[in-house]
Amino acid sequence: MRENTPLSQDDCFVVSSKNDPRFDFPLHCHDEYELNLIVNACGAKRIVGGHIQIIDDLELVLIGPNLSHTWSSNDYNGNTATETTILFHKDLFDDKFLSWAQLDLVKNMLERSQKGILFPQHIASVLKDRIIALNVKNGFQSVLDLLSILHDLAVVPDLETLSDTGFSNVHLNYDNRRLNKVSEYMNKNYNQQVTLAEVARIAGMSEASFSRFIKQRTGKTFIDSLNEIKLEYASRMLIETTNTIAEIAYNCGFNNISNFNRVFKCKKFCIPSEFRETYSGYKVSA
Repeated sequence: MRENTPLSQDDCFVVSSKNDPRFDFPLHCHDEYELNLIVNACGAKRIVGGHIQIIDDLELVLIGPNLSHTWSSNDYNGNTATETTILFHKDLFDDKFLSWAQLDLVKNMLERSQKGILFPQHIASVLKDRIIALNVKNGFQSVLDLLSILHDLAVVPDLETLSDTGFSNVHLNYDNRRLNKVSEYMNKNYNQQVTLAEVARIAGMSEASFSRFIKQRTGKTFIDSLNEIKLEYASRMLIETTNTIAEIAYNCGFNNISNFNRVFKCKKFCIPSEFRETYSGYKVSA
């Protein structure tokens, strides 16, 4: 699954472009960030970590280091798809550089890319020509253009993350001590019946106050946050073990398999058995 990319140590980034009626790539990961612009591939299937989704005609995705991903033909319309890929080193921006206040949004975007980020179609449409143009540029101006593109992406509100953090082996830290304590507790006890009362007590808040607090800070309810963690571990078990789906459901704290199937499909757009079959097929092909 690990790919040796064409990005050398002498270049801060590399751009490649491909036009191909066959839209099929092996599942892979690499040390570099990948910004992928795909045009005219409606119906193809995207896999990023534990996330599987059918794509539209135009999409722009940022993949963080060591996060497995692929695009596949699936029910792809058969027209010639265009893919423009930008790879840049994970240390292109070091911690000190990203510590400046003016780069807070870029830092946040790169951290969130550990899950994979899907940008809105209208943003992809606005930036499409600038991204494609990088393929014919070089020198210092090309670096400035890349930085400008990344900045314009970083200021997009409400970025949509795709996968679970477990697929890049990175758990994101919140800029809040209470949330970090709660997140750590839920990750350690996801296989138990974690209650709102428990996590509210850990945060030192009433249940009502904590419910408002976590929604304001993360954009998700307590139940949604807990289910995301449970599904992270369930997805890994579906890929890496031969346990039955019922065993995985109970091992991840779901009290019945019907609820597990419902929550899984709502989040990943397929039931657990379809997810296991799809992902396993790509592991073999790689």
